Amino acid sequence: MLTRRNMFSLAAGAALLGGTSRRARAAASLAPQPLVFAHRGSSALRPEHTLASYARAIADGADYIEPDLVPTRDGILIARHESNIADTTDVSARPEFASRRRTLTIDGETETGWFTTDFTLAELKTLRARERLPTVRPHNTRYDGHFDIPTFEEVIDFVAAESAARGRVIGLIPEIKNSTHFHSLGHTPEETFLRTIATRDYTRYAPLEVQSFETTNLKSLRARVQAINPQARLMFLMGERTDRVPDLMAAGAHTTFGDLMTPEGLRQIRTFADAIGPSNTDLIPRDASGAWLQPTTLVDDAHAAGLLVHSYTCRPENRFLPRQLRNGAGDNARNPDGSVAEMRRYLDLGLDGLFTDDPALGRMAVDS
Repeated sequence: MLTRRNMFSLAAGAALLGGTSRRARAAASLAPQPLVFAHRGSSALRPEHTLASYARAIADGADYIEPDLVPTRDGILIARHESNIADTTDVSARPEFASRRRTLTIDGETETGWFTTDFTLAELKTLRARERLPTVRPHNTRYDGHFDIPTFEEVIDFVAAESAARGRVIGLIPEIKNSTHFHSLGHTPEETFLRTIATRDYTRYAPLEVQSFETTNLKSLRARVQAINPQARLMFLMGERTDRVPDLMAAGAHTTFGDLMTPEGLRQIRTFADAIGPSNTDLIPRDASGAWLQPTTLVDDAHAAGLLVHSYTCRPENRFLPRQLRNGAGDNARNPDGSVAEMRRYLDLGLDGLFTDDPALGRMAVDS
């Protein structure tokens, strides 16, 4: 199988032999450019999942923007990374909602806060977005209180408007969050998602890639999504290797994400998805100090199974970089050179796309 890695190796080898052959040039030209996915928008520079974050990501050249989707009490899909909005809104400072603070277990994890499924959309629209990582990204806190929580419909319409204004098509890579949990509460996020993309012209033709950490919803969505948008792809997100797959765990199975990172597991994934979304540490593990170890074969194994690989998440601050690429400016300091170098290393493995909190740096890594 001629992967991107093979293509570039072929071209480089020909160059070392005194010139690029016609075959090498042709092979290299067939390699598609890796995609830059804006992780929650440009979340390194604006509070995540706000229209401002998506706007900055688009201005900085992202190929796709990512709205994570959770339902409200009245079943509307909104853009939040999780149902618990304690850290990303001003809900904790709103006395009228103090009594709604509670504890829930979601996918085996117990957490306390305020949850979108306890609020109507009208109530959530009274809240204002806040920076999730204020100590790491204090520059983003100056935007606290400026923006509301967008619905999925609003995100689609905003991206469609930006596409028309800029004269380029911008993809959407929505994630349907915690499907099994929301079904247990009586919600059907997949049905709402399908109705939403069917009612918007933009999502019937623009690039669309649907993500989930669960298998059941991807299996049920594949044919129905592609009936609405024939070019749509589905991506199976992969958590920690030792973590159990949420929907399979709820059904009593002990299947871990690591089980599905094997050649046989990847072939199973290919029956219901077009891509996998592993973490960057599944591509190149790190030791206890955060230093890179030897790369795994996951990218090549996935390609051999016919899957694309779109990994997450590249972040520009020192604390998130492998130790070899950090500088001496402090854990929370931005390190653009280190971030670009990290992304280039993953691209060298043959990666097909990457999620980044700073799409301008992702664009730099890919274009260079």
